[in-house]
Amino acid sequence: MSQAGTLMEIWLPSGAERLPAGDGPARWLGRADVIGAGLADVQAAVAEGFGFGGTDEMPVAALLRQHLAGDAGESVWLAADPAWIQPDMNGARLLACQQMQLSPGDAAALGRDLQPLFAEHEIELHVDDPEYWQLRLPEGLPAPALMPPSQAMGADVLAFVPAGAEGRRWRILCNEVQTLLHAHPLNAQRQASGLPPVNSLWFWGGGRLPPRMRSRWQGVISDDPVLLAAAAAAGLTAGEWVPATLEGLQGPWLVDLQTLDRESLHPWLAVLARLGRRHPLQWRLPDGRRWQQRPWHRWRFWRSAWTD
Repeated sequence: MSQAGTLMEIWLPSGAERLPAGDGPARWLGRADVIGAGLADVQAAVAEGFGFGGTDEMPVAALLRQHLAGDAGESVWLAADPAWIQPDMNGARLLACQQMQLSPGDAAALGRDLQPLFAEHEIELHVDDPEYWQLRLPEGLPAPALMPPSQAMGADVLAFVPAGAEGRRWRILCNEVQTLLHAHPLNAQRQASGLPPVNSLWFWGGGRLPPRMRSRWQGVISDDPVLLAAAAAAGLTAGEWVPATLEGLQGPWLVDLQTLDRESLHPWLAVLARLGRRHPLQWRLPDGRRWQQRPWHRWRFWRSAWTD
């Protein structure tokens, strides 16, 4: 198959299909062919795109560390992302993670206060991105297999706590982290400003940096740090996250627009319309629904705009 005939994947943000029809997603999806649903979880979809069998196989922390600092080496790494967990009558629920609106200074302050706690367990805490933190684990301490926060959002966190004797160390450490963060003065300041408290860390994505990576994409356009880190490890081209990058683009690229709101998506629509007139596309919504669009599908005038 020629490069121009290879599907380019466009990951749309939630609600894009409900924008006014015009020459936009609702019309494009209405004229495209529905194909089998893909993975609903974005991190699972990213893992699949890089040849991993699931999120538990993708060493997200090591990939991020290598992308951020270049020193992942052969160590075992574990992601420890700032999170907000809210207790309720039936347990405690994960309400926010990776979108805590932490400034670099506040993240560094929290990290400094947490460092001694992790040092007691011979674990190194690294805070090089306000929303994405990593732990370097000592030799002999395996990383627990935990779900990405996207799969646990809104759920009772007790269902995701490491179980058994091997998980005991992580349960103790998690409790110590939550105790320290609960009393941290920064959280009082955040709540007074209308921001959620950073009262926990979400552990996930453990493992070593793989010796090699492969992908079904030849390049990515995204603002997702995990996706960009994986792309860098696989040697993929990362295009600038602006509409003009799509002009003249060819081949099996991934264009990830999932974090855009309605206003931010609008500047992309005209260039996406032009792209669909010359290149086969696969559209994907965050819930996993997918459509395949060929350039000639634009002549299907009899088809109505897509509606749920």
